[in-house]
Amino acid sequence: MAGGQDPHVAAAPAEATGSDLADATRRTHLASERTYLAWWRTGLTALTVGIGAGKVVPALTSGVTWPYTIAGAGYTVLGVVCIVYAALRRREVDEALERGDFVRPDDRVIALMTILGATLGLLLLGIVLAQG
Repeated sequence: MAGGQDPHVAAAPAEATGSDLADATRRTHLASERTYLAWWRTGLTALTVGIGAGKVVPALTSGVTWPYTIAGAGYTVLGVVCIVYAALRRREVDEALERGDFVRPDDRVIALMTILGATLGLLLLGIVLAQG
């Protein structure tokens, strides 16, 4: 090949310019915003499941309804946790970005949401199997 360069091999990165850094910062902030909105969507979905499990399903079924109410309340709590964590996490990430730093999510909150979501899923599974 002429010049000894393979066109399939990336060239060494050029030194970053001010506009490159500004663009990377903008993309990082936009990614943070998308993550914040994803937490909100997850929270709103959990709230919707809470309404469905806690109010809609019991209105359409006969028999014992209190397990549905418990599941609905649990999913509602999960939704609120997601929405509140979204705000706290966004602030934490924005502050870290301003410092040029990275901050990991709080493992305790992630564990809480995981345990709560799994428990509620198993509760609903148990209710469905018991009603079937």
